[in-house]
Amino acid sequence: MADEKYIIIPYKKNRGNLVPGEMRQASNPASAERIAAAMADRFVGVAAYAVQVDSETGDMSSPRILGAHGEIPDLAALLGN
Repeated sequence: MADEKYIIIPYKKNRGNLVPGEMRQASNPASAERIAAAMADRFVGVAAYAVQVDSETGDMSSPRILGAHGEIPDLAALLGN
């Protein structure tokens, strides 16, 4: 069974590449967007995502962007497609 979770990932540049920082979790979509906006001035990019999390394995899938600020990778690159 999968549950929808809300996460925020900040991005920084390292040798010209976008690198994800520490992921944060939010309780709802609006909170995720507010947290991302508050973090935006400290990072090259910040994105709030809704993801499906398998309750048994903890695997995340089906990311959906709720809000983005600055430079973030496209979802295809994030998923390795």
